[in-house]
Amino acid sequence: MRYYAVFDTNVLVSSLLTKRTDTATAKVINAISSGNIVPLYNQEILNEYDAVLHRTKFPFSEQRIRRILLMIRQFGLAVNPSPTGEILVDMDDLVFYEIVMEKREDGAYLITGNIRHFPKRDFIVTPAEMMDILYKNQA
Repeated sequence: MRYYAVFDTNVLVSSLLTKRTDTATAKVINAISSGNIVPLYNQEILNEYDAVLHRTKFPFSEQRIRRILLMIRQFGLAVNPSPTGEILVDMDDLVFYEIVMEKREDGAYLITGNIRHFPKRDFIVTPAEMMDILYKNQA
């Protein structure tokens, strides 16, 4: 089964920081190339990914950054979100929320390491929770 999901930027950062392949963040990113997760994005999200991943505090090579951004564009789906009027703790996260809401009828998820930044909803999940969802439906 394939799932649509918006990836919060912190998930990409965590996946690139880890040296292990068995972490939830690494697995959830690998689920993109295996076709189990279709990332949802728009240009604003791609711009944020690019800006954050290029911060000097992160040791990411240009090649690794380009590879992950290309994978998102190649396997993902561009979405133009409608305004929701939602007020979030961090309004910079609104675009992630509005994109997931645009595809909720298709069962989309928002994957984040900052659950507290979003309203409590069953479709806003951590990387580990998303992997549990994938594993349950593959069994």
